[in-house]
Amino acid sequence: MSKPVIGFIGLGLMGGNMVENLQKKGYELNVMDLSKEAVAACVARGAKEVTSAKELAESSDIVMLCLTTSAVVEKLVYADNGILAGIKEGAVLVDFGTSIPASTRKIGADLAKKGAGMIDAPLGRTPAHAKDGLLNIMASGDTETFNKVKSVLEDQGENVFHLGALGAGHTTKLINNFMGMTTVCAMSQAFAVAELAGVDRQQLFDIMSTGPSNSPFMQFCKNYAVDNVSDLGFSIANANKDLGYFLQMVSDLGTESKIAEGSSANLQAAFDAGMGNGNVPEIFDYFKTLEK
Repeated sequence: MSKPVIGFIGLGLMGGNMVENLQKKGYELNVMDLSKEAVAACVARGAKEVTSAKELAESSDIVMLCLTTSAVVEKLVYADNGILAGIKEGAVLVDFGTSIPASTRKIGADLAKKGAGMIDAPLGRTPAHAKDGLLNIMASGDTETFNKVKSVLEDQGENVFHLGALGAGHTTKLINNFMGMTTVCAMSQAFAVAELAGVDRQQLFDIMSTGPSNSPFMQFCKNYAVDNVSDLGFSIANANKDLGYFLQMVSDLGTESKIAEGSSANLQAAFDAGMGNGNVPEIFDYFKTLEK
């Protein structure tokens, strides 16, 4: 049975490695990205460059997106030469990014009018896992559509979860990132307060890590706050975006999260201070400088 032709938009560190993995596994790829260097690397391995999302959708059985924001996804879908204008009946759009669930469901409904399906499939793990096809994939969408792309997702992920109706994947990812990023903010501020109070940060870690607060996130925070090693691999800018999306989601649900509001305010302030490219535990430096 022949493999589906895949169109892939978004060849950053994660997306580029995902494409390389798919090419190693024998898939035919159409690719598109603003980075000419990233496109050239894929083309050198046999991919075909396309110049518009419409062209990519017209020539692909599965369209995959690994992009930064819901706004970018919507622009590519709804542009005059976008995905919706070119997608084939029976094709599937897979969004690997972290997007607002309401936006995902809206796109899915519009694709359905053209006889196409959609899966939201945000990712866990790192670009190194992407290169080896070992990602965690939180997929959602109707079962028939999921089954169309399941084998391809299994070539990209070690653990592929089907979480239910369209939007459940993005919902789960936002909840996951809310938990993780508020934890990192709290732990980073704990180390910063220790510094301001004259408490030894290594000793603080030694004490906290013997109790139930111990976690990989605490280790990441300690690595920066104590050892000056920044190794989480998730930027303040991305965390700020995801917390904003989480707040939008809880608002859409008719509720609120004061915890998320606090973490979001701190992340936004660190971002405004020019720290957006730093890994999230580096918010320790922002907390150290806070004054009344």
